[in-house]
Amino acid sequence: MPTPRPLTVQVVTVCFTAGDDADWFAASEKVHNHLHAHGTPSRRYHVRHRRLIGWLTRFFGYHLLDAARCFGAVTTAAGGRKSRLDLTGTAAMAAHGAARRWRAWNAHIGATTRPARPWEDYLAQHLADPAKVTLNEARRRFEQQPRVLAMLAHSFDPYELSVYQAGENTYVGLYWRIALIGDALITTDGRLLITASASVADRLRFLNEACAYLRSLRSNARLCAVALA
Repeated sequence: MPTPRPLTVQVVTVCFTAGDDADWFAASEKVHNHLHAHGTPSRRYHVRHRRLIGWLTRFFGYHLLDAARCFGAVTTAAGGRKSRLDLTGTAAMAAHGAARRWRAWNAHIGATTRPARPWEDYLAQHLADPAKVTLNEARRRFEQQPRVLAMLAHSFDPYELSVYQAGENTYVGLYWRIALIGDALITTDGRLLITASASVADRLRFLNEACAYLRSLRSNARLCAVALA
């Protein structure tokens, strides 16, 4: 039985200025200082290949962290110099996958069932009066809705219901931002940016702030994606 997912941090993006030590150990240290957790490199970024010299540089992993190759060419990396990372391509691939999921949901669920109340509504009832509405009772009320049952039957995550019902643009917009940022971001000056709660609205606020920060970084800044253990 699916269970409500708590607010957890799975992937952290660590940012460095051009003059900083930007290796994997430095990123791990920053993550541990803020979140008291350890992790491994997460190959989330597509690597950028310029038109004129890309035929040559695609075979070199300079200015990249934990790069992966396909037929000898560097394709993805856990980070590196911002100018070498294809952030636009990374976001586009995530958006494409999210659009396909939403359209499948809309065809099988959205067009065949009535709108349902999201899990957040039932969780609020439990938090308001735990003695009257236990967590199990809140979950039972949520999952007995026809749309939620249909999502379970088709292997869609029912705890993403509010995002699905918000429409394709919102769903896609959430996931291309997640592809770039993950669940938290550590700035070059050591600040931790993280969502205030697990609600979709708070996650979008955080992701918008983090994406704006990412855009503001110079091309010689460095990024590293860390997947927490």
